[in-house]
Amino acid sequence: MLVNNFDHGIKSDSKSINESVNGSHDFTIRGYSLAKGMGAGKYISSDTFSVGGYDWAIYFYPDGKNLEDNSMYVSVFIALASDGTDVRALFELTLLDQSGKGKHKVHSHFDRALESGPYTLKYRGSMGYKRFFRRVSLETSDYLKDDCLSMHCTVGVVRNRVEGAKHFSIAIPPSDMGQNLKYLLETETGCDIVFHVRDETFKAHKLILAARSPVFRAQFFGLVGNPNMDEVELKDIEPSIFKR
Repeated sequence: MLVNNFDHGIKSDSKSINESVNGSHDFTIRGYSLAKGMGAGKYISSDTFSVGGYDWAIYFYPDGKNLEDNSMYVSVFIALASDGTDVRALFELTLLDQSGKGKHKVHSHFDRALESGPYTLKYRGSMGYKRFFRRVSLETSDYLKDDCLSMHCTVGVVRNRVEGAKHFSIAIPPSDMGQNLKYLLETETGCDIVFHVRDETFKAHKLILAARSPVFRAQFFGLVGNPNMDEVELKDIEPSIFKR
């Protein structure tokens, strides 16, 4: 008879987890009207802020980024401001409604899937909108108040990590049961029987005595024994010998 034995070997598993590390920054532009006329392609920069171990900055173009748009739009971009290669990121840009109505202008890539996934950036690489807002509409909207604009920016840096199987180990106690039992006896911890040997007394444990002696097992736990016995008097033995 032919028997096929298949050795499947040791099985293991792991997970590849993609997640984004998110951070936010608020950017306020005061004196918006004084920034106009800088020229296309010139921008006002926020302070740098750190997300996912990289520095970022918001670039606001009062006259737009493209010369061919003839300053009809304002442009907003988020730029990688520190050295980095193939930094994958998502972003959200929010122009805040200052009327208190909460009608903010939000452009987010967190809530929808990108056709090609997150943006991949290098140093000075940016993500944003060349035609973020038509300038005439912006200047008559509730987003501009007291010549001031406020924006909220969120950047999500995509990270990958591998999570392997978790291994648990249990420390095996040393094989010193004899020492442990000796300690219980010496400290009289849990003793439930007392032996009277002449003028001395010795405390002990019924279970241990029963495990070591069939006589004590019968006396403490046998059919004719007394499980409630808590004292035993011994007459025909010396205390020094019994103690051994």
